[in-house]
Amino acid sequence: QVQLVESGGGLVQPGGSLRLSCVLSRRTVSIYRMAWFRQAPGKEREFVATITWTSGNTIYDDSVAGRFTISRDSAQRTVYLQMNSLKPDDTAVYYCAAKTRTSGGYSQEGAYDYWGQGTQITVSS
Repeated sequence: QVQLVESGGGLVQPGGSLRLSCVLSRRTVSIYRMAWFRQAPGKEREFVATITWTSGNTIYDDSVAGRFTISRDSAQRTVYLQMNSLKPDDTAVYYCAAKTRTSGGYSQEGAYDYWGQGTQITVSS
């Protein structure tokens, strides 16, 4: 069983930056891909970004490309989401997710096996 613990959420003004962290609770040998999703009030959870654990290949949703950066530190068993130029539309609960299978997609919730508890990001002046 893998547990994911997110941190780094909070309130930030438009144009500001935040960095989220997601720590994996145990050995990551079976992890193929990590991702960040978000869910705004009244909306469905949506894909934000993903990174493969071994090779570090990344993919971003168009809404965050060029502003957000996903990265990982294998030694620390941690995945990060650096968020710059934040907008009010980025307000949501952000979730970290882990995928063990190499098959299947990367942007669908059902492709992921483990989830964190979520951390709130509020972008407001």
